[in-house]
Amino acid sequence: MTAALPGHIEAASPHVMNTYGRLPIALSHGQGCRVWDVNGKSYLDALGGIAVNTLGHNHPKLVPALQDQIGKLIHSSNYYHVPLQETLAAKLAALSGLENVFFCSTGLEANEAALKLARKFGHDKGIEKPEIVVYEMAFHGRSIATLSATGNPKVQAGFGPLVEGFIRVPLNNIEALKAATTGNPNVVAVFFEAIQGEGGVNSMTDEYLQQARKLCDERDWLLMIDEVQCGMGRTGKWFAHQWAGIKPDVMPLAKGLGSGVPVGAVVAGPKAAHIFGPGNHGTTFGGNPLAMRAGVETIRIMEEDGLLANAVKVGDHLRAALARELAGVEGFKEIRGRGLMLGVELSKPCGELVKRAADNGLLISVTADTVIRLVPSLIMTTAEADEVVAILCPLIKLLLKENA
Repeated sequence: MTAALPGHIEAASPHVMNTYGRLPIALSHGQGCRVWDVNGKSYLDALGGIAVNTLGHNHPKLVPALQDQIGKLIHSSNYYHVPLQETLAAKLAALSGLENVFFCSTGLEANEAALKLARKFGHDKGIEKPEIVVYEMAFHGRSIATLSATGNPKVQAGFGPLVEGFIRVPLNNIEALKAATTGNPNVVAVFFEAIQGEGGVNSMTDEYLQQARKLCDERDWLLMIDEVQCGMGRTGKWFAHQWAGIKPDVMPLAKGLGSGVPVGAVVAGPKAAHIFGPGNHGTTFGGNPLAMRAGVETIRIMEEDGLLANAVKVGDHLRAALARELAGVEGFKEIRGRGLMLGVELSKPCGELVKRAADNGLLISVTADTVIRLVPSLIMTTAEADEVVAILCPLIKLLLKENA
């Protein structure tokens, strides 16, 4: 006789290090923009694995391709040529207008590589202690170097001493950038996210991007744009900085590049493409055949299915619907972002909304304490966007009324 299954499975991980404030949810499977937990409850996924699941879940074109690759070769090593690396690198170079690519596995690794590129760029010019300009509210990762470049004292606390060699400036203020660097011969690069994710969905303006590009050209600095979260079509362009009509010298990528398979990349233009030589940098897992196939297939499917145009269409629809429902609501401040990377800022902390939304079948996140972040898969439909609004806006209104 088969024992009866428990009516409810508790989500718990007692042997996993406690580094995340998890919800009591364990997901089982997904389809499109929906996921189901181990107890059968469904959720509309407006988080997309934190801007990772570009093609949603169980995509009918991606899954067979990955199954095919798993049956051939998952990992070799970088002692050998990996043909799919060249395929993906050539595609990224064509989409970005840049020259070559270093592959790794995560956004943190991509940003770490960018920082190393900048330092070696300086050393190659005879600068003994290169310095890199970074920004308030930035988030570039949790290694010691990327943590030092990050502009969040909360995540830095307890991990000092931080790495030296960073100059911090405010966003979208070219005069502040000039003032912080004038007369300093050690500056080698300017490093920022085109749209900050963890910092609260704060965008660099097109004008500022153009001004920063011009200044870097004038002073022989590298312009390094972190596109880890805002890249790969999320804003409706392949890379968010392209709205300003510029090109960076160094562009870290990750998150959406592999639709859930870990893929990181550093794409370099002519000024940075040949700074690294053999032995200067490396990785064990980066560029493995499975990851490269995921990247190649992700881009192919995005092109075939018109997902950049969909990001603009659905993003504009979602933004307008949110603005309409929240207009005049006391405590609603603004909606920021572009395409399917949106932040809804409230006047008070709203972290509680993550659990309340999940209880109502919607997955979201909150950044910078007061900003609801929506970064769904790029396959989201306008009908699903309307469902996001129908669930989320009443919860926002209720939260803002509480203890008002």
